[in-house]
Amino acid sequence: MAGPLDIDDDMERMRRRKSEATAKGGQAFLRLLQLAAAGDSGQAHTVARFIASTYNGQDFPYDLYDLRLVDIAISDDMLLCIDALRWGQSDLHSLVPDGDRRVRAVIEQWGLKWPEAQ
Repeated sequence: MAGPLDIDDDMERMRRRKSEATAKGGQAFLRLLQLAAAGDSGQAHTVARFIASTYNGQDFPYDLYDLRLVDIAISDDMLLCIDALRWGQSDLHSLVPDGDRRVRAVIEQWGLKWPEAQ
């Protein structure tokens, strides 16, 4: 049977894991955002679609099989972002400077379309 110290230890481990996932996800998101904005990679469009999906997954769904279309380092960054989303401490775009504007600019740059209002 777990005692109070075990629960406190578990809570502290969980807090550290959330913080670490958020920090790593923010750094990875910044790298992906820079890659998509530069647009000088054949993989940038796939990255842009991923970024859009992290911003608004209902309007910009992302097929996870597309992780196979990018280099390992890029897909590793995508997985770090997914882990940060899983822990849900912050929206990814809020973890980078001027993130909201930058994500919207990438969405526009790559011609990703918002659904029509009904």
